[in-house]
Amino acid sequence: MLLSALTITILAAAKNDAAAFAFVPSRIVSIKETALYGTKVGIFFGTSTGSTQEAADLIAEEFGDDVASSPIEIDEIQGSVAAEFAKYDALVVGTPTWNTGADVERSGTGWDEIYYGEMADLNIAGKKVAVFGLGDSVSYSENYADASGELYDVFESLGCSMLGATSTDGYLHEASKAIRGDKFCGLLLDEVNQEELTGERVKNWVAALIGEGLLSDAGTAAPAVSVQSPAPVPQIETEVSVVEPVAATQAEEQVEGFLGHYNSLTDKTWWVGNNGRSSFVTNGPPEMHSTLTKTNTRMSP
Repeated sequence: MLLSALTITILAAAKNDAAAFAFVPSRIVSIKETALYGTKVGIFFGTSTGSTQEAADLIAEEFGDDVASSPIEIDEIQGSVAAEFAKYDALVVGTPTWNTGADVERSGTGWDEIYYGEMADLNIAGKKVAVFGLGDSVSYSENYADASGELYDVFESLGCSMLGATSTDGYLHEASKAIRGDKFCGLLLDEVNQEELTGERVKNWVAALIGEGLLSDAGTAAPAVSVQSPAPVPQIETEVSVVEPVAATQAEEQVEGFLGHYNSLTDKTWWVGNNGRSSFVTNGPPEMHSTLTKTNTRMSP
């Protein structure tokens, strides 16, 4: 562990006048005002027919262009995913479902090309992420928006802070791999059978994300408050020891048919099949699971 000394100058204010400082009462900050914090949400999507892009546009519009990026298609950033994700404090990611019933690579979009390759090496633990997805809850009622569940699982396995779960009430599906507990893992939309509900669902979801703290803790100062200038005050110097963060250690271990990628920040191992099409997550380092075989690790996301 590395230590360095940092001298911090602290200004000590003498209380010459009880009315020297006049603070503005706290209040709720609107979406548009979040630009003062420098918060930025990156919106990324995969699409085959354009419907998911239309949903991404609605979400971006609801956040406002001072807060959210213009939607970015995942195909356009292959090879630079880490750099693009790093530009934003939080991510909103979306996908359709085309490979109905598949265990992995269900989206039929560019997401499938990077899930178990380029994304496996991302160091984005702690980043806030919310998922949205599209599906047909009538024609594919037993596999409604399944790809959203895989999108959620991949980011969760990387240690991201997952937000935006929604109620399953009011939908027409019978089953979905996008359900976690008793809720959908994110915002699910049905542009085939419930198009008239999309606008309200998007508006309510964005408001809920803000309520969950998607835009908070951006690492920048709050808006300035109005104060009166006090009289000059003395300076006090104090020594503070600052601990520089140490990079998380990662380990790999091979079991039959799978390669384990261990992330010490989350204490989880992400197992990726040699064929690049199967994966699952276990708790603890890979050596705890050295007896696993290909036959007993085949798991549905």
